[in-house]
Amino acid sequence: MGSEHYFSSQPSGPETRRRISVVLDGAERAVQTAGGIFSPDGVDKGTAVLLAEAPAPAADGVLLDIGCGWGPIALTLALKSPAAQVYAVDVNERSLGLTRDNAAALGLDNVNACLPEDVPGDLRFDTIWSNPPIRIGKEALHALLLQWLPRLAPGGSAWLVVQKNLGSDSLQKWLAAELGAGYAVSRYATDKGFRVLQVERAAR
Repeated sequence: MGSEHYFSSQPSGPETRRRISVVLDGAERAVQTAGGIFSPDGVDKGTAVLLAEAPAPAADGVLLDIGCGWGPIALTLALKSPAAQVYAVDVNERSLGLTRDNAAALGLDNVNACLPEDVPGDLRFDTIWSNPPIRIGKEALHALLLQWLPRLAPGGSAWLVVQKNLGSDSLQKWLAAELGAGYAVSRYATDKGFRVLQVERAAR
């Protein structure tokens, strides 16, 4: 299935699930995936870079995965920070169902997989990790990031992985300009053609 479908709310084609084995938080885990979602064959290269390079998330509080797919980032956040609440958001309802079921199978009761509009509006996030959906187009991507990044809690940080040849450096400059005073945007790491961008919100 083409990539144009994974950010549809209802992917075309039947949901045929299959089990795969992946390494999350340093251990092999069995998860379910299906067609019509992002990276159904495993942990994609960008997400792998993010998971390898980002420092440990906040130990408690509220954490966010923007564009969760079948759940590799959200599941890792939940494994690393069992005392935190993890929100996994996606517009693709098949992805949300898989993330919920994968969390349940791994015994992670701190994962809330939901549509963006179902996240309580007053929540602020201590850590955000995301492999954002660059291919939805620049305008939609910018709107998505401005929907969530200003909801960082004071002192919170976001970590975004973006392919270098898909505009990571220009996105870094744009974020710095748009978020303005009170936020620091920097390049944290580079690996395998990807940048990990760090967005820090100043503490009060």
